[in-house]
Order: sequence, then structure tokens, then C-alpha cells
Amino acid sequence: MASYRVTLTIGRLARGVAPDAVLPRAAEAAAAEVTVEARDVAVVRGEARLVVRFTADADRQAARVADLVATATTALAEVQRVALTRRDGGTWTRLPYA
Repeated sequence: MASYRVTLTIGRLARGVAPDAVLPRAAEAAAAEVTVEARDVAVVRGEARLVVRFTADADRQAARVADLVATATTALAEVQRVALTRRDGGTWTRLPYA
């Protein structure tokens, strides 16, 4: 199994959504299909970013998980960008994601 990360750049929250509700929901969406290794939120260059790291059998499954995470997050907040990366040795390789 490989390790993957889905990174979402987040904009405005939906009305009535608490900021601390978004990351747990994103991780829960991934955990419905795979093992979640870690989750984190950061502010990078003034943008909120959620990161959910997980294991998957293949890139195709990882892309499906990224879709689940993005869909779940979209219900709570504006998702501006989604990036999917795979751990290859000591580096994270960006995967095509549409």
C-alpha cells in the first residue's frame, strides 16, 4: 500500500458551519474507504489548507478517496483547489487530478 495526501484549499465556510467541523468531516469521508494516517490544517500564504493523509492500494483508489473528501468538504466550505500526491521514497509526487 502506498501513502497519499489530498490537499484542499478552502475559501468561505457555509453559513452556520464552525471552522473546527471541516477537517474532521474531511477525514471521516476518507476513513469510510481507507485508513487515514493523519490530518492537518494550515494557513499557507493566507490560504486555509486541509490535508488528509491516507493509505490506498493504487492511484485510482486514491483519486476516488480525493473525490469523496472534496465532496464532503464542499458541503461545508468553498473548495478552491484540490491536489493529490503520492509518497515515493522521500518525496511527494503530484498526481493528475481532475
